[in-house]
Amino acid sequence: METADIAREIATLPPEAQRQVFDFIAFLKARYAAGPSARKGKRPQLQDEPFVGMWQGREDIPDSSAWVRRLRDQEWEASQ
Repeated sequence: METADIAREIATLPPEAQRQVFDFIAFLKARYAAGPSARKGKRPQLQDEPFVGMWQGREDIPDSSAWVRRLRDQEWEASQ
């Protein structure tokens, strides 16, 4: 597909879809700008991830596993 064909196709889309195409292009540019060697860097340690410890100190949820299990049970019962 030629660049001019792509531009014509995008022009036929509604404005919201055109914005989504633009966002996707920005995503692709960011993803491929670093090159393949930069993406193969060392993985961060799990304990350094921002979500680790998010339940810590929650007085309303003393056992996060039990809380999630209860929510799942409620959702599954409601969907049957």
